[in-house]
Amino acid sequence: MISTLSAWILSIAGVILLSVLVDLILPTGAMSKYIKGIFAFIIMLVILTPIPKLLGQNIDISSLFQSETIQVDKDYIEQINFEKLQTLQNNIENEISTYGYKNVKVYISSDIFDNAFSIKSATIDLRKLVITENAEHTNIVNIKQHITNIVKQHLDIGEDEIYYEE
Repeated sequence: MISTLSAWILSIAGVILLSVLVDLILPTGAMSKYIKGIFAFIIMLVILTPIPKLLGQNIDISSLFQSETIQVDKDYIEQINFEKLQTLQNNIENEISTYGYKNVKVYISSDIFDNAFSIKSATIDLRKLVITENAEHTNIVNIKQHITNIVKQHLDIGEDEIYYEE
């Protein structure tokens, strides 16, 4: 009983000493308030830990902080993958327009609900294509090949997974 009491008092003194040292090292400011709050919580836990044992009840505090399962937030995954998809589409469209092909829309097919973001195919809409004077090609076959090469640089898909709408 006395060894348990002395261990408890030593642990309280140790945590208080550690909090004083951290308080001396940290500069004053907003972060200091949060650190002091965390140490106050830890000191309170250390003080309250032996009370259930003294009352004859065995409560394991560590079980409160351990989670059995990890759940993935599907909405977050969907939003992140949607933003990746939008960024890829915009980057490809912007690069295509730098070569003199305006109003080209790129649609990328992907399962944005899956944890592993993977691209299935890409559809290039050429129905509103405007060829400017600085375009490298004016022949539609050469334009498609050039756009296909641009898409393949950005996406890890084959030519058979790139479709065109004219």
